[in-house]
Amino acid sequence: MINDNDVIETLDELETFLRLVEAGGLGLNNVSGVALATNNSNGRPFVAVLDDNQQLVLGRYVTTEVFENGKDMVRYGTKKPH
Repeated sequence: MINDNDVIETLDELETFLRLVEAGGLGLNNVSGVALATNNSNGRPFVAVLDDNQQLVLGRYVTTEVFENGKDMVRYGTKKPH
């Protein structure tokens, strides 16, 4: 599920979102990964939280800047201590 109202607009917001996912703060079950992707129907970029079967558990749209510049953060995780 992707909520149109919750757009991640900065790298700081992306980092906060990733930390919440990593810490289990969103109450999601069976989370196995996070990816950046584009919506097939409208081309909008989003960050996807995936389960053990690589199915979308939660998604948040991101700006083009976050999509382009947040790839390493999504790929390698946040580096700062929690």
